[in-house]
Amino acid sequence: MTAMAPSRDEPDLSFLLDHAGHVLRTQMAAALAEIGLTARMHCVLVHAMEEERTQIQLAELGDMDKTTMVVTLDALEKAGLAERRPSSIDRRARIVAVTEQGAQVAKRSQEIVDRVHRAALGSLPEEEAEVLVRALNRLVTGHLATAVEVPQPVRRARHRT
Repeated sequence: MTAMAPSRDEPDLSFLLDHAGHVLRTQMAAALAEIGLTARMHCVLVHAMEEERTQIQLAELGDMDKTTMVVTLDALEKAGLAERRPSSIDRRARIVAVTEQGAQVAKRSQEIVDRVHRAALGSLPEEEAEVLVRALNRLVTGHLATAVEVPQPVRRARHRT
């Protein structure tokens, strides 16, 4: 005899957020590929332009490990979009400086990111889109602001770029 699965009393929020996030990331990756960037490259360029930041600070902001950050910076340097410079504060640290060409590409990539976000939110009635964004902002600054400690690490969804 097969046991009956328990009934759900609540929507599967994990699935809904994971699925929406995955599809949004794939759309973003495809759109940024039009100009030869990945989402990680875009993230590094934009955050490096905001203020002087080290590789480690940018890795933390972009949720990247050190190896991924190095690979991303190597690609940005090879494309002439960014360069590593010694920090004036900590000689062991490297600052990521965006080149003039990198700043132009970052402007274009931000337009692409905005377009993808606009398209996703534009698929909803305006009022629903506003409520969704407000609710998600409240979750990520409130109840879902910080991951909890668990015995086995929970794998984050992979960014497919």
